[in-house]
Amino acid sequence: MSQFFEQKLTAIPGLRPQWADLLLAELEIGTIGELIQYYPFRYIDKTRILKLQDLYAMHPDEVSEVQVRGRLNRIAEAGSEKARRLTALLTDESGTAVELTWFRSIDTLKRNLRPGMDYIAFGKPESFNGRYSFVHPDMEVVNPSAKPPSYLMPVYNTSEKMKKRWLDSKALVKLMQTLLKMAHQHIAETLPEDLCTRLNLVPKRRAMIAIHFPANEILLEQARARLKFEELFFLQLKILREKEGQHTASAGFIFGKLSLLTDFYKHHLPFSLTGAQKRVIREIHTDCSSGKQMNRLLQGDVGSGKTIVAFISMLMAIDNGRQACLMAPTEILAGQHFNGLQKLAAPMGLSIAKLTGSTKKKDRDVLHKNLQSGDLNILIGTHALLEDKVQFQSLGLCVIDEQHRFGVEQRSKLWKKNPDIPPHVLVMTATPIPRTLAMTLYGDLDLSVIDELPPGRKSIRTVHRRDSDRLSLFGFMRGEIAKGRQVYVVYPLIEESEAMDYKDLMDGYESIVREFPMPDYLVSIVHGRMKPADKDIEMDRFVKGVTHIMVATTVIEVGVDVPNASVMVIESAEKFGLSQLHQLRGRVGRGAEQSYCILMTGDKLGNDSRTRISTMCATNDGFEIADVDLKLRGPGDLSGTRQSGITELQIADLSKDGAIVQASHKEALQILAADPYFEQPENAPIRMHIDSLHNRQTNWSRIS
Repeated sequence: MSQFFEQKLTAIPGLRPQWADLLLAELEIGTIGELIQYYPFRYIDKTRILKLQDLYAMHPDEVSEVQVRGRLNRIAEAGSEKARRLTALLTDESGTAVELTWFRSIDTLKRNLRPGMDYIAFGKPESFNGRYSFVHPDMEVVNPSAKPPSYLMPVYNTSEKMKKRWLDSKALVKLMQTLLKMAHQHIAETLPEDLCTRLNLVPKRRAMIAIHFPANEILLEQARARLKFEELFFLQLKILREKEGQHTASAGFIFGKLSLLTDFYKHHLPFSLTGAQKRVIREIHTDCSSGKQMNRLLQGDVGSGKTIVAFISMLMAIDNGRQACLMAPTEILAGQHFNGLQKLAAPMGLSIAKLTGSTKKKDRDVLHKNLQSGDLNILIGTHALLEDKVQFQSLGLCVIDEQHRFGVEQRSKLWKKNPDIPPHVLVMTATPIPRTLAMTLYGDLDLSVIDELPPGRKSIRTVHRRDSDRLSLFGFMRGEIAKGRQVYVVYPLIEESEAMDYKDLMDGYESIVREFPMPDYLVSIVHGRMKPADKDIEMDRFVKGVTHIMVATTVIEVGVDVPNASVMVIESAEKFGLSQLHQLRGRVGRGAEQSYCILMTGDKLGNDSRTRISTMCATNDGFEIADVDLKLRGPGDLSGTRQSGITELQIADLSKDGAIVQASHKEALQILAADPYFEQPENAPIRMHIDSLHNRQTNWSRIS
């Protein structure tokens, strides 16, 4: 099977060598297997021709793309040179007519269109004053002996270069027809028969034909369901087997002693843990006492208490003679973690240090010495932790915060800090990930979720306001400052952009300073172009309560913990993604007082922007917000560093196919539990398919 699908495109009769080069250059398609899995993005129904009377009998909202037949007449050119158009009438035997209009290729159309001849026009009719018209319809001379197609016509994405070389969608249709005839006998079943029967999945061969040339919508949906399931099923098999391989192959430190942890619980725990935190700590301890390396993803909404869980996990490592480190994506966040963990570590006599790009050389020298001798228990830092010079005596636990900001290769450098036994790994994110996405993106990690906020936290009130409400907003800010509270004002840009008409940071800062003048009010400003030292000074002034208002860009999205800040104003909120809005909102609501998030927008909002704003106002639930975000943006932006294979999904859509993700995950788990090496006869199709790939493809769902 694999040999046939690995053939070069030139093996297809009628495919010119230059077309093969073009397909490789433009679409990265170089083999028969890759071409047959280049699926249409939409379909045109040319199986029936609508009479004009029937078209007029339909409501405009019900009309999509249609074919109509009639005699072409009254061809005329109108408009000036810069606004030329060609018009014509198409009239059938009943005398009913529709107008046809073209704005492009007018000279070519004038030469080719023949008045008085019968044509079939295809397009989407528009209704105006009770009359239908077609703009840029496809025209085809009626051939009395020709039969209408028996399938929905596929439409394939092509590039401008391809079209210029006559390799458009119609050319691809002809190539695909030839290819499917050649490939018919080589398309093998890849799923067990009983699984297909239980889930009502059509056979692979029928699905491959119907995805390109479906006889009707029902068969098209059946083909899609089959191919989506298969794609996700083999991806789940791969991820789950890799996960099992990690557990089997990677030995891990055993954290058996817990005396330090017991002492912390009895004498130093600053507050009671929530039930969710206790559950997650138990899950982490089970991993760290199993003898296998832990690879765990900790999800927790903003303010849910992930940091204390990370510290308790570090105590497990230190209790057993190991060191711990925490890597954060920014110096601000690393500093925040260092300050918070130092307060917990100092009373217990534990040594802790911070390493970032701005750490001075003399401090680095001392740090490196203490790290190698084992005198340093905990190291907090940024990407600087990845440097080869950073050598631990015995690294037992790596905590990686906001893990989607680090690449897989970066994370693996930390794992290799111990050559013999890899450290346990706990990756944390405050970006809630929908379950269906987590199962696919991070299926090789065990998942823990803190789904409970600490007691006493009040829900943040979120409201939407427009520019016309700005005076009342300033009045509200003054009222909160008078109560002793502090305010964030966040902008999306640092400098004015001519291309985009919305607020920028510097203009906003000047407006705030005018409305809140010294000496009654003090205003800080922080953005990404400032020197780290200046940024730290401004941030420190706000944290200590010296300044009342912090004007900033999204540099404060993560890591700033100011319990006294009760108001988050987000300017041009329509320009932010849902995940970012939720992260920014999480900067307030960290104290006992009622907090507010005010989303400022212009008057004109697109559909997606309106959905994001209304979602933020309706809920504080990060997982509910993540579900909406997934539907709006798809998985790419949410995942950051994607799991291998996700970028290769060809037909499944993680934002829309959640039910199929869960079904494929369930079936993959069951089959691996009962027959991990696919030795049973009923699982032979799975084994044969995977064997045919020779482990060369990242995505096992590919035809090889």
